[in-house]
Amino acid sequence: MLPSQALLPAVVFALAALQALASNTFLAAVYEHAVILPESTDLPVSPSHALALMNKNMDVLEGAIKEAARQGAHIIVTPEDGIYGWRFTRESIYPYLEDIPDPVVDWIPCTDPTRFGPAPVQERLSCMARNNSIYVVANIGDKKPCDSSDPSCPRDGRYQYNTDVVFDTQGKLVARYHKYNLFEAESNQFNYPKEPEAVTFETPFGKFGIFTCFDILFYEPAMVLVSKMQVDTVLFPTAWMNVLPFLTAIEFHSAWAMGMRVNVLAANTHNISMEMTGSGIYAPAGARTYSYNMKTEDGHLLIAELDAHPRLSPAAPPAVSWNSYALSVERFSHNDHEFTGIIFEDPFTFTELTKPGGNLTVCQNDLCCHLTYNMAERRDDEVYVLGAFDGLHVIEGQYYLQICSLLKCPSTNLSTCGQPVETAQTKFEMFSLSGTFGTSYVFPEVLYSGVQLAPGEFEVLSDGRLINRNTTSKPVLTVTLFGRWYEKD
Repeated sequence: MLPSQALLPAVVFALAALQALASNTFLAAVYEHAVILPESTDLPVSPSHALALMNKNMDVLEGAIKEAARQGAHIIVTPEDGIYGWRFTRESIYPYLEDIPDPVVDWIPCTDPTRFGPAPVQERLSCMARNNSIYVVANIGDKKPCDSSDPSCPRDGRYQYNTDVVFDTQGKLVARYHKYNLFEAESNQFNYPKEPEAVTFETPFGKFGIFTCFDILFYEPAMVLVSKMQVDTVLFPTAWMNVLPFLTAIEFHSAWAMGMRVNVLAANTHNISMEMTGSGIYAPAGARTYSYNMKTEDGHLLIAELDAHPRLSPAAPPAVSWNSYALSVERFSHNDHEFTGIIFEDPFTFTELTKPGGNLTVCQNDLCCHLTYNMAERRDDEVYVLGAFDGLHVIEGQYYLQICSLLKCPSTNLSTCGQPVETAQTKFEMFSLSGTFGTSYVFPEVLYSGVQLAPGEFEVLSDGRLINRNTTSKPVLTVTLFGRWYEKD
């Protein structure tokens, strides 16, 4: 036997091993896009005019897709509204919509563009995926005709849906998702699907699920995909308007990935006049990469490696009993200066941290929040409070929340506590936050001064305590356990 022949089995085995190893991780990309917006009009433009605008946005997205593929990314997510923007009525958005078929039809628009009628946007997205050998995720609009035989048919004879599409490396349409939880303004443009859709698809690097923006705050489809269908990675096109102190894009999306123990690929639109920014690639153990930019109008490409099956990864955090510790301890001392403050229209019960260290409890309804802390250096010009909220949130939708939070106030005037603040000077040597949550859906957030995340600097213990590992490297804006009580909805 020749030496080269003797080496052949070893080479084949090595290649197989490398291939198996490669399937355990993958490179993900998200692109935060500064969308080129249409002129505001109540009248529909011509289809050619609509396509011209969409091609301008797709020119930018194609550049990002090519760069992501050049760097080895297997999949890229682009934002909600990333191809045509917003500023529409139901009538004026119609020229931007296409008929998007169910993926069971086995269709590659790049090679068969007219099979289901004119579909230039789907054709181009399909060719971007096929020509660059990368999965492409985009948000576009779907239209479906209906008639009087359908009692739900709108008066204009069509359904219009905010829709995500996914094309595989061959350009094949492999997923279509119609957004179920519409933000208030969207209901003037789009219809709700008759039933919530739980859309998944398999890849060589894990099982994927997809939903859009506001969907993340509701049980369907978000919890169904993760808890029941056991997806490994969530694809998340979004147009997220940041709301400090808890619903800033990077902190909430990162916290959601940690709380649900899945990967999240969050691609946000970028428009600083509307406070839209904050994209990231998040794993259960924390952010792999993220961007938050309220200074410039530039788009931004992010790429990071993820475990294909995060629940099986050695880095996967333990399962958490979120109320175990808090229910096992007696209430810490009450501060005599409890007061009510408002966060995003929700009435929180607050108590001030009047000492540089100690133990505090604050309660509201069935929720008691316990805090043990020690400031690295207490400043007289900065005020922190411990807050609790247990109730129904009613702004931009109705949903039940249980929230425990250590947060900085904008000033020493306690009436400002709960209002947005982006900078701080106080570091903490230690903190331990827990709560008597009635839900198992709790998302841990730590946000530093300058609206920065703290990957690797905190952890959640299996008994539900959110603790820091060392003295915080940056001053703290908020330490939060954001509970979403789906069971009460």
